[in-house]
Amino acid sequence: PVLYSYFRSSCSWRVRIALALKGIAYDVVPVNLLKDGGQQFSAEFKAVNPMQQVPALKIDGITLSQSLAIIHYLEDTCPNPRLLPQDLKKRAQVRMIADHIVSGIQPLQNLSILKQMGEKKMEWAQNCIASGFQALEQTLQHTAGRYCVGDEVSMADLCLVPQVFNAERFKVNMGPYPTITRINKALLELEAFKVSHPSLQPDTPAELQA
Repeated sequence: PVLYSYFRSSCSWRVRIALALKGIAYDVVPVNLLKDGGQQFSAEFKAVNPMQQVPALKIDGITLSQSLAIIHYLEDTCPNPRLLPQDLKKRAQVRMIADHIVSGIQPLQNLSILKQMGEKKMEWAQNCIASGFQALEQTLQHTAGRYCVGDEVSMADLCLVPQVFNAERFKVNMGPYPTITRINKALLELEAFKVSHPSLQPDTPAELQA
């Protein structure tokens, strides 16, 4: 497999965690979202992913984009350890939390939107994340065990950790979100979350390396 990734992309990080959890070795092709006006806009990368976004994963003779679609494919083809609970209610909760982050928070504060916000970008990102986290905190109070849904790592957790990383980057006050903070801390102790961390990627700039 070949993963087109950017060290700090939260969508790419989700996929890196899934690959690490499932023990799938892969090669990385870094796509720098800032350099040369954004390498994702090159003709070469557009041929890989017409949406001109990372991640994209070449695997088993196909190319997949969209982080959750990639993770679902990895789940279907390499079911251990599983990232979706067998219990159907818990499975629905995992999907709900993943969608909450992937559709309801992250796109509102991603690079393409922030570029359009100009000087207000920090304030905009903080507001989008805080409003999403208020709802998420409430949801997690009903679903969480050690992790987002019960005590098993799930797809929801793969979405949570990169989003908390974004929140910290944008200096969001995490005080009002004790459940999110607790789960994030527990997940960051796991090897798959450590090795996939933005500070340890082949394209991480020297000053941001762990």
